[in-house]
Amino acid sequence: MGYVMGKVTMDRSQSANADGFLREELARGTRARASVAPVIAHLLDSDGPSLFSDAILAGLRGKLDHIARQLLEQMIDGGIGQLRQREMHKSVSNRLAGDAAIIDHLFATTLEGAIAKNLSERCAIDPVLSPLLQELIASDNPSIAELAINVLAAQSRFSLSHARMELPLKELPFDVFLGVLEHGEQAASDTSIALDSRAIAGLKRSFDEATNRVGLLTRLVSTMRGGAIAGLDLSHAGLALFASSCAALLPVDREQAVFACHESQTVRLAVMLRAAGLSAETSARQTALLGGSKQHPVSIETMSQSHAQDLLAAHPLEAARQ
Repeated sequence: MGYVMGKVTMDRSQSANADGFLREELARGTRARASVAPVIAHLLDSDGPSLFSDAILAGLRGKLDHIARQLLEQMIDGGIGQLRQREMHKSVSNRLAGDAAIIDHLFATTLEGAIAKNLSERCAIDPVLSPLLQELIASDNPSIAELAINVLAAQSRFSLSHARMELPLKELPFDVFLGVLEHGEQAASDTSIALDSRAIAGLKRSFDEATNRVGLLTRLVSTMRGGAIAGLDLSHAGLALFASSCAALLPVDREQAVFACHESQTVRLAVMLRAAGLSAETSARQTALLGGSKQHPVSIETMSQSHAQDLLAAHPLEAARQ
């Protein structure tokens, strides 16, 4: 009896230690996520050493520059000289770089492109046409097949845009899009440059979040209904559908799902997948593809779905906001 009681006490102690490790890992991820925007805003204004990869930082700078150029091309009323263009461009860029919501979104899209590229090179996971997307394109349901074809085209554009370090305005989430336009208007006011009010109104009228890449992915995953769990097979679904499926099945947004796919966050991702109902073995296969080096505690193997959900609720990924 003493041996049995001692063993139970030891098991409980080990379980408590493992649970404490999981909570600390999730808390670490929460802190890392919240630090993204302020750290990047500082780095974008500095030539010093970077905690982020050179590719990520270059992608962020490129996308900021591309957004600023689009604003100049589409919002300015008539031609202005090169000096005034540079003045306006600098003002817009500075404003965008200081907006936490915009920087957080640009980081998420740049990170997604970088992870997709890594998965393609290391695991031969196609960043554009995954096996699951091929199956959906071949669906007997014409509306699903058409939607899947539109997703394919959007993924192809995203891959090209990522390589060029660009981000079209129409691909932004609606709240980020409005924030970008507001910064453009404020920059024009700061530099006393006239805007084309009709062009700006046209930009707002033509914007449709449901038809951009993330909107199309969200709609496609919703057509899968209970089958969305198939989207949690990273090698079969590809990163884009994987992230959208996580967002559909869990109380996380898509950008949080992308962040959890970073190699430093595989413990969080494993807990997320357990919370979605995947077995420990299946979850481990997904995290292994992402190359994380952190050892997962044994407790994840026996963790219940409800306990995983409680852990995530206690340690949400909240991006920095102004």
